[in-house]
Amino acid sequence: MNEFSALGLSQPVVDAIESLGFERPTTIQLQAIPKLLNDDTDFIGLAQTGTGKTAAFGLPLVEMVDSSIPETQALILAPTRELCLQIAREIGQFGQYQKGLRILPVYGGADIGRQIQELRKGIHILAATPGRLRDLMRRKAVDISKIQYIVLDEADEMLNMGFKEEIDEILQETPESKLTWLFSATMPEEVRRISNQYMVKPFELSVGQPNTGNEDIEHQFVSVRPKDRYDALRRFLDYDNEVYGLVFCRTRRDAGELAEQLTRDGYRTDALHGDLSQAQRDRVMERFRSRHIRVLVATDVAARGIDVDNITHVFHYNIPEDLNFYTHRSGRTGRAGRKGISLILAHPKDLALIRRLEKRLKTQFNGVEIPSGQEIFEKRLMGFFQRIKNAEGHEAIKPLLPKLLEELEGLSREELIHRLASMTMSRGMKTHLNGKELSVKSKASRISTRGIELFINIGNMDVEGKAGFLAFICRQSGIPGSAVGKIDLNSKHTFFHVEEEAAEKVIRAFDGTPYQGRELRVNASQQNTGKKKGKKKAFKPGKKKFQGVRG
Repeated sequence: MNEFSALGLSQPVVDAIESLGFERPTTIQLQAIPKLLNDDTDFIGLAQTGTGKTAAFGLPLVEMVDSSIPETQALILAPTRELCLQIAREIGQFGQYQKGLRILPVYGGADIGRQIQELRKGIHILAATPGRLRDLMRRKAVDISKIQYIVLDEADEMLNMGFKEEIDEILQETPESKLTWLFSATMPEEVRRISNQYMVKPFELSVGQPNTGNEDIEHQFVSVRPKDRYDALRRFLDYDNEVYGLVFCRTRRDAGELAEQLTRDGYRTDALHGDLSQAQRDRVMERFRSRHIRVLVATDVAARGIDVDNITHVFHYNIPEDLNFYTHRSGRTGRAGRKGISLILAHPKDLALIRRLEKRLKTQFNGVEIPSGQEIFEKRLMGFFQRIKNAEGHEAIKPLLPKLLEELEGLSREELIHRLASMTMSRGMKTHLNGKELSVKSKASRISTRGIELFINIGNMDVEGKAGFLAFICRQSGIPGSAVGKIDLNSKHTFFHVEEEAAEKVIRAFDGTPYQGRELRVNASQQNTGKKKGKKKAFKPGKKKFQGVRG
């Protein structure tokens, strides 16, 4: 049974939702839709980008707008062209079985004459950017004096972009009898002013806590010298071939130069910034959506309103000067219940800023290590041989097998694999194996000499490199990445340092816990158990479990 039917939506709307593949509402949809359908009230919805806000207000609008009346009944204001188009497209899909329902997006950078012609045909739901709507109002091309509903979507973004004057002018032209629905990721003072000035006793709904981060986003940081930042970014892109992400820069010049540099080095990338014309911007976004571009480099202003599915990573080439921008940057990933990673390439002195972000977002930032050249090389090589193992043999090759076997006669299995790997990874050996260590331990996050070294029977066969091991330890035990020091990762086990006060928490979280058909074991290394220092020995089953911690 489709759970949307229990929210009070009509069957044609439920059928439209089912045709789109949606069966279960998100948290904000579950709470907002019945309220908006049943109560004539102003409404404030505080939720992060990507949590399903468009459907939360779009489905009730489709239900309540009367398509038999040829006048604009609902107005949606959005900060950018991209978001405006997305809203119109999604609401059009929600109302696909509502006979005669007309929705129109209007925005700057497009032919205003054509938009005026469409408005004259009669529009029921109008999605608009504030600047273009004000232009249309001044030309007497649009009438909003009879609207029944106005939605302010991403209100904080509109105010950050300087649309305060336009919003005031638009709201003053709307009837007092309308209902106002405001949706925002954060609730700064200016957004609160709008609600106090233009809304009447609004019902306020917070999904999570205001100004907090999306729980589907893992927030990470690395400490890296500015001169090594580009190489560090490349390491992350090289380590994970599935990265489909955004890289944020502070200035349009930085964005353009970084995109050019990545392109020269063979990455499928482009830049999105304020110097682009609307036509150029549209071409870049189309290439990104179709995945012809793997990495999009953008400025904060240019990237507002981007709505692209399945973005896996957001990289912050630097921390934004306005920390509020971090929420909107990171909100491009971890959308619609999918997991995502937001990674800051931080200056070694930026730890205090990261702690401020932690407090503001009420979330934890995990310090991770930049993948080493050796780790990238090993992962790529293993990936190559996994593809060989899973590949289907081509029929045209079968008749040639005897000749090929004759050509390779005398080579052992090991020699054949060695030479095949060497030929395939010759470029990778030069690029990655000679790479230097890039991660920098800032003083505040460095483990003291009194830290505890622990052993765990989890290794590289279970996690993807040191970064994967660190993420696994922090996620399962709840300790911050800054509490973990040196990691000595082997195939089936790992030695790692943790702060003394975090060691007990790690032990309680893991020791004796079932994992992939075996029991996890956590032990102190020799230097922590009072034994003679020397070369570390591999873990042997049957050893006495670690019972306590000695620094």
